[in-house]
Amino acid sequence: MQRLLILSIFSLTALLALTDGSYIGVNYGRIANNLPSAFKVVKLLKSQGINRVKLFDTDRAVLRALSGSGIKVTVNLPNEQLFLTAKKLSYALAWLNKNIVAYQPHTLIEAIAVGNEVFVDPHNTTKYLIPAIKNIHKALIRNNLHNSIKVSSPIALSALGSSYPSSTGSFKPELIEPVIKPMLDFIRETSSYLMVNVYPFFAYETNADVISLDYALFRENPGNVDPGNGLKYFNIFDAQIDAVFAAISALKYDDVRIVVSETGWPSKGDSDEVGASPENAAAYNGNLVKKILTNGGTPLRPNANLTVYLFALFNENGKLGPTSERNFGMFYPNMEKVYDVPFTVEGLKGMKRT
Repeated sequence: MQRLLILSIFSLTALLALTDGSYIGVNYGRIANNLPSAFKVVKLLKSQGINRVKLFDTDRAVLRALSGSGIKVTVNLPNEQLFLTAKKLSYALAWLNKNIVAYQPHTLIEAIAVGNEVFVDPHNTTKYLIPAIKNIHKALIRNNLHNSIKVSSPIALSALGSSYPSSTGSFKPELIEPVIKPMLDFIRETSSYLMVNVYPFFAYETNADVISLDYALFRENPGNVDPGNGLKYFNIFDAQIDAVFAAISALKYDDVRIVVSETGWPSKGDSDEVGASPENAAAYNGNLVKKILTNGGTPLRPNANLTVYLFALFNENGKLGPTSERNFGMFYPNMEKVYDVPFTVEGLKGMKRT
């Protein structure tokens, strides 16, 4: 009995050591006309053990509802505000006072995402990104919040010129000097992190003839060896993240951390959207949570301790595009589950094998 107790304590200690610094959060998008009130959403988050949430704006009702909840929040300064934020420090200060300072200290805002996938923004806002990031940070300094709130900007995998195999990961040449290096310099100087949006679903959907579904969903499979570094990969997610790490490393920024600001799998899609189903969405998100909370690293960076924000909390009926765009949610607007997915180590105990 005593031996079993010692083993149990050792196992728990090992699990806590593995999960130290690895967290699961959710993206709370609101492009819909049928979502519950922010206060109901906060109750839902707490009931699921979700203690990190990422927003796509700084909605007053949402930030007020999160006040006193203990949930850590990442907010977003939208792409359309980059120009003014970059050009005028006074604008950055006013934005910060209205959207950040006003909710201190009761709403636990831990990060500001300046823009979102700016490099693919059709309005060509890339040139304003770095000045906007720096002005937001200056505004944080003015308010003595720079040590508690990090600043970054989510990039899409399309920022890479090469991503397969992972060892060849590199940023697009035209982005390196004007924006990637200055952003990585800023991240290093402020002890922030690079936000990355990765969607293995899209890689599988367009290459289902050569990529196995098991490889996409973290299921048992033979794996693939990267000929460049000899590492073996058993899922697309790890391969994509390591491509970003390789790209960062190629520029000599090995110390820069990554946060996965978006990833998910749709539960429904059009007839040509291969793999979109509730079963596959449950498998992808559930197995990803298990991976992050029990062994958060990647083959290239086994000690990376990734924080991952699942996309998304709700299905959003106002989103344009193919059917999948409106069906990335893990909950319906009535707050019933689209499928079961655990968000905590405790929740993993009851997880069925997917």
